Amino acid sequence: MPRAARKKSESGIYHIMMRGINRQCIFQDEDDCIKFIQTIQHYKAKSGYELYAYCLMGNHVHILLKVVKEPLEQVMRRICGRYVYWYNLKYNRIGNLFQDRFKSEPVEDDAYFLTVIRYIHRNPIKAGLVNRLDEYRWSSFNEYINNTQLIDADFALNMFSTDREKAIKLFVEHNNEQKDDVCLDMEEKRRITDKEAEKIIKEVCKVEDASDLQKLDISKRNTYLEQLKEDYGLSIRQLERITGINRGVIFKAGKEKEKES
Repeated sequence: MPRAARKKSESGIYHIMMRGINRQCIFQDEDDCIKFIQTIQHYKAKSGYELYAYCLMGNHVHILLKVVKEPLEQVMRRICGRYVYWYNLKYNRIGNLFQDRFKSEPVEDDAYFLTVIRYIHRNPIKAGLVNRLDEYRWSSFNEYINNTQLIDADFALNMFSTDREKAIKLFVEHNNEQKDDVCLDMEEKRRITDKEAEKIIKEVCKVEDASDLQKLDISKRNTYLEQLKEDYGLSIRQLERITGINRGVIFKAGKEKEKES
């Protein structure tokens, strides 16, 4: 079945979302986050786009930008290509990192533009990673409050006020509002609770306690970990939390067989 044509934005502004293939984590550590932000910055000058917001989560990323010189597909091809090349070298892997092609939605009016910014910045709170927006390092929220290094802050701030101090105050208030905003998202299946995940682990791995997975033979353990990730949709973070197995071990489970094939 052919893919649906991407909706073109009359304003040139797009809300973009990319996620890891099979819900894989695409930002394993701080260096990965730094590299992705550096990649955005590198092509911002080269491709001539304006950047209004971003948020890097474990297995996906949100970006709000305006294309100016190059079309959206070329901009994203540059960003994704450079980051995936670096990521694959670092983790000694091959193949795709992102799920299919990136998703995008046009942003055509000021009201929805501000809604998308709030939605993007509130992702870490929604995921339970932080309690306050300014506590999260890997979003553009703090750039609106402090010194702007990467984003084009004036476009959004001027929608609140031409007085910079007042604009920032109103911007913070807007982003702190708890709204049921509906924007482009990952369209994930219902999240599996830890209790449900623990039951799955016990049944699939035939253990009395989820932490007993640590005691199994390495090959058998990794086979189970791969099965839990691929067949049952348990996330790397959730498996780490419940089993006590290191995130790096869980991430690599199944990768050795890919190399051999």
